[in-house]
Amino acid sequence: MHEHADMLILGGTILTMDDQGTIIHHGGIAVRHGELLYVGTEEEARRRFQAPETLRADSCLLIPGLINAHTHAPMTVYRGLADDLPLDVWLKEYIWPAEGRTVNPHMVYWGTLLAADEMIRAGTTLFVDMYFFEDDIGRAASDAGMRALLGEALVEFPSPNAKTPAEGLAYVRASLERWAGHPLVRPILQPHSTYACSPDLLMRSKALADEFGVPWLIHCCETRQEIEDVRRQTGKPPVALLDSLGILDSHVIFAHGVHLTEEEIALLGERGVSIVHCPESNMKLASGVAPVPRLLQAGVNVAFGTDGAASNNDLSLWGDMRTAAMLHKVASGDPTVLPARQVFWMATRGAAKAFGLDDRLGSLEAGKRADVVMIDLCRPNLIPMYEPYSHLVYALHPSDVRTVIIEGRLVMRDWEILTFDEEEVFCKIGEMAEELGRQWGRDTDWRKAMGQ
Repeated sequence: MHEHADMLILGGTILTMDDQGTIIHHGGIAVRHGELLYVGTEEEARRRFQAPETLRADSCLLIPGLINAHTHAPMTVYRGLADDLPLDVWLKEYIWPAEGRTVNPHMVYWGTLLAADEMIRAGTTLFVDMYFFEDDIGRAASDAGMRALLGEALVEFPSPNAKTPAEGLAYVRASLERWAGHPLVRPILQPHSTYACSPDLLMRSKALADEFGVPWLIHCCETRQEIEDVRRQTGKPPVALLDSLGILDSHVIFAHGVHLTEEEIALLGERGVSIVHCPESNMKLASGVAPVPRLLQAGVNVAFGTDGAASNNDLSLWGDMRTAAMLHKVASGDPTVLPARQVFWMATRGAAKAFGLDDRLGSLEAGKRADVVMIDLCRPNLIPMYEPYSHLVYALHPSDVRTVIIEGRLVMRDWEILTFDEEEVFCKIGEMAEELGRQWGRDTDWRKAMGQ
């Protein structure tokens, strides 16, 4: 008798990312109720299981879904609006004024769908978002069939979605209750930064995170200016401030962590804090080079994030992986730092670990959730293949991602998005861009640009 499965994926090479680094040739995967029922050989999968749907993965590499551990999904609307500027000028003179005019539930929903389109096509199955109107971002993620960890940006001053910190916290509490038990979407706590939040707001947000047992993420030590500003405001640099408030623990994640002293790195290792490395955004804004090799040596867990499309300017983790692998080699003068396998681990297992999801995501193992990405190896940039990790980090293009499965559901098959209408998304974003372009004196006739 065959066991029932919902889907079989047969053929190809499985890069499991399990603790043993198992690679299975002529692989077979069985999926049932969104779970990986079996991961092994095609022969054994055929012998044991039957399913109403079978995908062939011949000449393909099967990998766990990537996790974008820090982004601002709706900011796809501002892609290319302001470039080649310092962070403070970019934020204060361009992005914040643009957001003040345009951020609303409609904008964040469609901006997130555009982000989901781009991320799915690049093999990302989970994104960790910090923005405003996060319930609408969750709605877009759910409609797209993507996983999302939602983080309403908590700030001390009025935001597009909350006039006071108390309103922001109340919104997050309601969101935590609203999304409870959802298979794809889960709110977490994300105060913006130590310069945009008072110590009281930082502590209250951490208490709420602990009450619901969810992670707590914050922008931290992204620029030298930030550190000096926080020191002037509070008398302490950001890491010391957070430690003095009793916040630092294994449920805390820093986005960026560019400017850290050796003492701070050691403290983060002791406390179990994770770092999200955003190398392309940090480079573009000239924020600096995060000390990733030293963080790893100190036992600090590191994941990857793209940051937002307004400061990267794309949402493909492949670019950040490749950039990081090469950036830290040239920065250290050591070609052996951040080898390809370690970099890919950071984008999968490392990210899952950062958010307490390593028992569910990050590897292809029986019992974990069925987030599977199929890479087409019949591409000129991927032939020949001696070492799969090398290809993933140094040679792969987002367009090599052929099929994406999230929670056992096909969201993209043979390069076709199955969960929403791409053309409708493009039209909605085009309309927003035309209005924004008029406000900024830019030619943003997207139909003309696309030859329509």
